[in-house]
Amino acid sequence: MSPGTVSNVFNHPERVAEDTRLRVEEAVRRLGFVRNESARHLRAGSSRTLGLLLLDAWNPFFTDLARGVEDWTFDRGWAVLISNSARQVERETMYLDLFIERRVEGVIVVPNGDLTERLIDVRRRGIPCVMADQLDSGEDSMSVSLNDVHGGELAVSHLLGLGHRHIAFVGNPGRVTQVRDRLLGTTNAIAAASLPVRLSMLEPEDLTISSGRNVGQHLVGLRPSERPSALFASSDLLAIGILQVLLRHGVRVPDDVAIVGYDDIEFARQVVVPLTSVRQPAYEMGRTAAELLTDELAGIPPQRRHVIFEPELVVRESTAGGSER
Repeated sequence: MSPGTVSNVFNHPERVAEDTRLRVEEAVRRLGFVRNESARHLRAGSSRTLGLLLLDAWNPFFTDLARGVEDWTFDRGWAVLISNSARQVERETMYLDLFIERRVEGVIVVPNGDLTERLIDVRRRGIPCVMADQLDSGEDSMSVSLNDVHGGELAVSHLLGLGHRHIAFVGNPGRVTQVRDRLLGTTNAIAAASLPVRLSMLEPEDLTISSGRNVGQHLVGLRPSERPSALFASSDLLAIGILQVLLRHGVRVPDDVAIVGYDDIEFARQVVVPLTSVRQPAYEMGRTAAELLTDELAGIPPQRRHVIFEPELVVRESTAGGSER
């Protein structure tokens, strides 16, 4: 049987007589043959493969974003190579190089730092890129992001409205652009309120539950008169870690300390004191990033190259006894 006949069974079965097709399929099953998709796409000049580089695959926010990307692309016949930089510049560089080597047709990246110049280089190679969870304002670039300044304003305005006058911001603005924007929103809200507010800064190493527990240990070591009455944690994972330690040491939430988180991950509503949180539409952000990229690859002019989502405050028991679960 000729290679051309076998090829037609895989790619154009309507061209092959039924008895011939059945014999080929039986031989394929018996031999356990799996065709080399990489070689086939290389010959065709198209890989139908995209690269997705996440910042922190352990954070449920980025998992939800990846689901949005994968759902959109799967329905349209694209495969996605998903990698995790784990907030490490070296890994970020390695995976971008790997995407180029694997001949992906487009890339979605959640950046660890300033990737502007690197993504310009990737685009020069003919690979379109979308930056996710961070604004990229270049003319030829595409991005999907959240208005994190407004998110900070929502969180702290809520706490001020509840009467809190000593608020701690929990996050490291020197390490993450989004945290810096959330801090700017915090100071904007305080300035707009024209109230005598004391703002404390607590700067953990990262945005994890473990770092939140370290912050919690610091807080329980303070005298109640020194402790802030409210916390704005720049991620839900931080907030959950803080909450665990406070409750373990008998600090009541929200009676003694109110807590607002950020991201509104699924765990935020499942903890023993459900968290008030600033909601990011992670899944929708992922789908939108994938839509921008696949439209670009299909030659469809995008209506917008930079999509900025607006956050939403979800009030629960950790601040005001809210009923939303």
